[in-house]
Amino acid sequence: MNNQHLNNNKAIVVFSGGQDSTTCLFWAREHFNDVELVTFKYGQRHHREVEVAESIAKEQELKHHVLDMSLLSQLTPNALTQPEMEIEQTEESVPNTFVPARNLLFLSFAGALAYQLNAKHIITGVCETDFSGYPDCRDNFIKSMNVTLSLSMDKDFVIHTPLMWLDKKETWALSDQLGVLDYIRYNTLTCYNGVIGQGCGECPACKLRQRGLKSYLEEKGVD
Repeated sequence: MNNQHLNNNKAIVVFSGGQDSTTCLFWAREHFNDVELVTFKYGQRHHREVEVAESIAKEQELKHHVLDMSLLSQLTPNALTQPEMEIEQTEESVPNTFVPARNLLFLSFAGALAYQLNAKHIITGVCETDFSGYPDCRDNFIKSMNVTLSLSMDKDFVIHTPLMWLDKKETWALSDQLGVLDYIRYNTLTCYNGVIGQGCGECPACKLRQRGLKSYLEEKGVD
């Protein structure tokens, strides 16, 4: 691989302004000197996601790239890009919030951006432990994507997944170790209905997030 211009101290974080990607933001700051963020507008259910991402990037004084990926919402109907669709989740199938090829495309474009910025490291908050059954959150997909990106651009990129083997309780624990638990608790947006912080409490994303937080705070002996 040609590593002539890659900066080993520079990282790009795939950033949505949610709990996981914001935890990854602060994780990246602990490991790399130069961190930039990339957010994708793909016709997601609510615009607040991009607004929250922009707000956090500004507060943290990090360079923030917002890329238009609206084509994704045209490819297939799903509950994340079609507000009129009810969110459905069953144990028998992938939930209808799954956006086919989303992480494939996000990582491809993050890689292209990393190439332009000479950044060796790409960080994403995907997780195989507490996830909704999305196939593009699996470790084997990330490993294959790392190889594909590196071969496609003849650069030795490294894709990092700090949350891959953590459940939501452990993700909250990591944010606490990084000293940002309260920041993530009150300033990030995970809710499918666009409610910042504690969320709506009803959608699958909120239930998963709150269950993990409750377990972690109980373990710590905090209300």
